[in-house]
Formats: sequence, structure tokens, C-alpha cells
Amino acid sequence: MTVLVSKRYLEIGQKTSVIQWFILSCVVFFAISSGCRKSDFLVDESTINLSDNGEGTGTVTWTADKTYHLSGFVFVNDGQTLTIEPGTVVKFKSGQGSQASALVVARGGKLIANGTADQPIIFTSELDDLKGSLDFMDRGLWGGLILLGNATLNTFDGEAHIEGIPVSEPRGTYGGIDDSHNAGSMSYLSIRYAGSILSQSNEINGLTLGGIGRGTSIHHVEIIGCADDGVEIFGGTVDLKYIAIAFCDDDALDTELGYRGRIQYLLAYQDSLHGDFIAEHSGGVNPILGSPNAQPIIANATFIGAGCNANNFLIGFKNNSAGKYFNSLFVNQKHGVSIEYIENSADSYNQWLDGDLEIVSNYFFKVGTDTNTTVMSVSGDYPGTTAVANWHAYFYSAPNYFIDPGIEIGIDFIDPKPKNDVSQNLIILSDPFFDQVGYRGAFGSINWLEDWSLLSSSGFIP
Repeated sequence: MTVLVSKRYLEIGQKTSVIQWFILSCVVFFAISSGCRKSDFLVDESTINLSDNGEGTGTVTWTADKTYHLSGFVFVNDGQTLTIEPGTVVKFKSGQGSQASALVVARGGKLIANGTADQPIIFTSELDDLKGSLDFMDRGLWGGLILLGNATLNTFDGEAHIEGIPVSEPRGTYGGIDDSHNAGSMSYLSIRYAGSILSQSNEINGLTLGGIGRGTSIHHVEIIGCADDGVEIFGGTVDLKYIAIAFCDDDALDTELGYRGRIQYLLAYQDSLHGDFIAEHSGGVNPILGSPNAQPIIANATFIGAGCNANNFLIGFKNNSAGKYFNSLFVNQKHGVSIEYIENSADSYNQWLDGDLEIVSNYFFKVGTDTNTTVMSVSGDYPGTTAVANWHAYFYSAPNYFIDPGIEIGIDFIDPKPKNDVSQNLIILSDPFFDQVGYRGAFGSINWLEDWSLLSSSGFIP
């Protein structure tokens, strides 16, 4: 670099010693070069790289003018609150197993991540340029979002260690006695390309909720392209509304360990090559008769299956789980509703006999052969012809219906809004959590995914 020195400085230099002149020249050089540095050497302050040394995120706000890059497991510790502004993008370093990256809200921590329809919050892979560099099949590029709380579970001691986090990490423990527990709030949040498998039955899902209580608010969330379950809920009582799950490699929704929350407006879609159950409901594990008993209640779901050539189920109940579905639409799947029967043991079949498992006032179309005997099936031990016949007959007595709702399924798009009348003979739910709407399924005339979701912006849902 050339340093220009004024005449005034030269005159001063003539009166100084050689050493003084050298020092003065250095001062002038660094002063000028420092002045140039701001324009010549730009430092990108819009990217924040984060990892966790055990101290967690702290109580902090992540702002939309920056992109956050997370490496490894980053925790919101007990007593800390992480707030994420609308429009913020959080990217996660790529990796599987122990190399996966994830955001974990430990028991006692809080996440406030409320986007808007105009400015959603996005959790995605570092490989995602947000301009179409990835597609729905790019699953499992990072871990996922995990929320842990202190609501009740039906484990032996009321606690558990969440799957996907090494047991040596104490911040992975969840469960307690507070069913009104509040882990924060999430809305207009898009979770993309997540899911990580550490070992058999030890995975990170797109969104994992462990022991989360009813004081937590979760609505308008989508989970796209997950390598495991889209949403897995372990115990607790958390309620969900306006949830979209698509292109997952395992179940769209998986519940277990005594989950007793409520869900309304749930869209779940399976592509033709991936997925297991659209919704799998388990009760207790150790012990299977643990209390409280699992009983999710779901209304206004739209399940769009992988087609009759894929050997997949819509819904499965097992391990003594109860549960209820009302006013929902189920289409395009080879198998329907599976209920587990275990001889001389607690099972979901007995939950149905006791009235705690219900499938009522739903429309089925292109499920099995559209007959009650192919839609309603029994797994586990064979209970005998009379019991199976009673479960088959329940389809009509509940009642449920074989009616085409008019959902359009294309090669590279779906339109989940019914084109046909889906308003007849609806069940009125007295629980104030459920909106009283005049249609079945997750959508009326309005597409609540419009603008903020990847499913909408990509054109997969017109």
C-alpha cells in the first residue's frame, strides 16, 4: 500500500531524529490503513456460528437480520429462554448419529419462536440456499428440534431420557408432575430436512416433544422431509393446531408414554416410496399398564396415504393405547386402522371395548378396497372371529362413511381442500379447545399453509 504524507508531516520530519521519523511514519501508515480496512476487508457479521460448551444459549434473542449456524447439540438450559424473531433462519451443520446437530430445549427452559404468515421462522440444513437447492427427498441432513418438559409420563418413575440424545447428557431427561407445564410457544415455523438415526429405535425426529404440558402453545408448524417421524410426542398434554407433516421416512405422527393432548387441523402426507403408519399410537412400555393412560384426541385431520401399492397403514393403536379420531378425512392408503389384540393382557382392543378408543364420523376413500373388512384390522394375537367381526361392524355403527371428499392428488402436487361436500353428520365436540367448524378434514375454503410454508411456496400445494 502507498502511504501519502502531507507537506506538514514532512516539515515535522525534518526536525525529528531518524527514529522519531520512523515512529511517526508507522503511526500515519496504520492510521490510513485502518481507515481503509472497513471498505477493503469486509467482515460478514450477518452469520452467527453457535455450539454448546454446556452453558446453553443463555437467555437471548436471535434476530432476523442474522442467520444462525448451529453445530452439534445446542441446548436451551433450565432457566433460560431463547426468543427467535419472525423471519429468522436457523441452519444446522450436516451430520448423522453422534455428528448430528439439533436444538434442544431442556426441562425448565423455554423457546419463544413465533413467526408470522409473512415472516415464518425456518429451521433447515446448512446446505439449503432457500432457493430450491434441496427437494423433499433430501431427508436427514441434520438432527431436529427437541422440547423437553416436566409433564406426566406413564413410565415407572415418571421420568425418561429422550431418544436421540446420549444418556450421558443429563439435560436429556424429561417428565414430572406438572401437566400445565409451559415450554414456550411456536408458530409459523417450518422445519425442513431433519431426522437423525443414532441407533435402532434411537432417533431424532423433525419435532420431538417429551413431557410437554398444556401451557405450551404450538400452532402453524410444518415438518418436511424428515428421515424419521415428523412429530413424535412422549407423554405430556401439549395441544397442537394447524400442523402439516409430509415426506417423512417413518411415521408422520407418533405418540407414546401416556400422551393425552388434543390436535386439530392436522395434514399428513406420505409419498409412494416412504413411510410407515401415518399415525402410530402407543401406550405404555415399562410398564405397559403405566398411568396415566395414553389417549390423544384428534379432530379435523386429513391423511393422504402412499397409495394402494404401498404396504402402509393410516393409523395404528398398540401397547394399550387409547385414542380418538373425529370429523377427519382418510384417503389413498392400502390399509386402514389397525388395533392390537394381546390375549389375556392389556391392549388397545380392550381400550376400544371400554369406550376409550373411538373412530367416529370420518370419511374414507380409496383405503383398502373401501370395505369395512379391509379398513378395520386387528394385529397381534388373533382374538377369534366374533371379536374381529365386531371390530369390522364398528366402522358403520360408529358411524364412519365411504365417501369421496374430492381431494386432488397429482404426480407432483396435492390439493387437500375437499371439492365435494364434507359437512354432513358431523360430531359436535364439547371440549372448548376444538373449534366448531362445518367441515371434515384439516381445510375448509382457506388454505392455512399459504405463503409461509414450504409446501405452499414450492407449489406442491397450489
